Amino acid sequence: MSTATVLGTYGLALLVEHEAGLRVDSVVQAVVIASALGRVQRLFDRTDRLLACAVLPCAAAAGTELSTLVQRHPDAGDAAFVVGVAGAIWVRRFGARATRAGTLVVLPLIAVLVVPAGVVPVGGHGHTAWAAVTALAAVVWGTVVTWTAQRTGLVPRPPSAKVTAAPRAPRRRPAASTRMALQTAAALTSAFVIGRNLWPDHWAWVVLTAFLVCSGARSRGDVLVKGTWRTLGAAAGTVVATAVSGEFGPRSDTAVVVIFAVLAVATWLRELSYAYWAGCVTTVLSLLYDWFGQSPGDLLHTRLAGIAVGAVLGVAASWLVLPVRTEAVVRARTAAALSGLGELMEADWRDGPAVRTARARFSYRVEQLATVTAPVRILAAVPAPRVLSVRWRPDPFTLRSVTALRYCADPVDDLTDAAGSAPEALSADAVVARRRAQVAAHALAVRRAIGRRPVPPAPPGTAPQERSPALGAAAPTDRSVPDALAALDAIDTQLDVLSAMFAPPPTLAPDATTTAAG
Repeated sequence: MSTATVLGTYGLALLVEHEAGLRVDSVVQAVVIASALGRVQRLFDRTDRLLACAVLPCAAAAGTELSTLVQRHPDAGDAAFVVGVAGAIWVRRFGARATRAGTLVVLPLIAVLVVPAGVVPVGGHGHTAWAAVTALAAVVWGTVVTWTAQRTGLVPRPPSAKVTAAPRAPRRRPAASTRMALQTAAALTSAFVIGRNLWPDHWAWVVLTAFLVCSGARSRGDVLVKGTWRTLGAAAGTVVATAVSGEFGPRSDTAVVVIFAVLAVATWLRELSYAYWAGCVTTVLSLLYDWFGQSPGDLLHTRLAGIAVGAVLGVAASWLVLPVRTEAVVRARTAAALSGLGELMEADWRDGPAVRTARARFSYRVEQLATVTAPVRILAAVPAPRVLSVRWRPDPFTLRSVTALRYCADPVDDLTDAAGSAPEALSADAVVARRRAQVAAHALAVRRAIGRRPVPPAPPGTAPQERSPALGAAAPTDRSVPDALAALDAIDTQLDVLSAMFAPPPTLAPDATTTAAG
């Protein structure tokens, strides 16, 4: 799907360039936008696509003007680039839709770093208008490709906004999006300063690597792992591209074919590791420089040095500027998954769509937690000196919480199936109702423990430790009630595991007057 989006946009950009007499960087910008758009548009709903039709053309026009500003007034252009990227990250605080809009804004800005400085002349307002038109066409073509792929079953449909909606959390100062924006601003500012002074003609490699390492990092552990993979992949891609650079000459059609083939492979391998993605993309950039007439062999040491410096700057900014602790992210994602579990316990089981939405929301949040803990598993497998073991090694709950919640997946499915098969029977059964209340109270207690908040005493008869009576005591006419009770018991067992991992603070003492009255 991403390859089809890129090829269609590339063909249109070539046509526009030929008919309107534009520069070749307009084609490069279109390909950069399409390659990233083909990946992110899978999560777009109808509203997101309408928003993309308004945001991306404006961002493409701004990116074209920014490219001119960077060449004519470097200091002002560098400052505008930093502010634009940091602002696109900061708007994530306003929700998932704002996050996607910010991603669209960044795409044309990154294209500024791709074209080698000085190989094309600066353009005018006509070029800016055509850039907006090409970006709009990329959105429309990407929408057609995605709709066709989803209708034919080639790619799954994205989860609805009800499923992906994040639970309301207490406001924190500063928010995670603000921290990430400041980290990115610090990394990019340092990269511009160092790159401009050490490598005046090739500063973009430092800036691009710092952005790739620092952007999108969810925590310190995440940026360390991704930064390492991206750096190793980028270095390997540079070496490979240098080895094959002599096979192609400037403006070679064969080089263009190889570039698109490598982009297709990069899209396929991205899900396996960031190292493959970084290596393939760096190979593409090296081949692009070769196409423009700059020999990659002459710039090998410069590129490797720029990549290393940019990676160090990205990791340092994420670790030193208002860092986002991995433990805090894991706690927040675990609490979000438990919130979805509580919503399922409290839902009206006679309302089938609401029950299915609650189950999908819980599954989605568990997968989000798994994404966060994936880098932690890699860090846990890396040997470290004993002196650094306390700070290097992740806490046990960062690895075990996602396991406990995943063990809830099958019981949650069984519970949902039972509710769908006999909603009236389960809603009217007093044993099931009491057990649901116990599990809901238990999930809430674990959430409060995760947030390090005192747990109030449970009302009589709803203690999470109470287990269901023997299944035979219910004497059901079908299997829905015992299946539901068995699923609730299995969920409660995993909540016990989470309770042991997240040690709660002392329980609130009951009021003295209430105790005396009792």
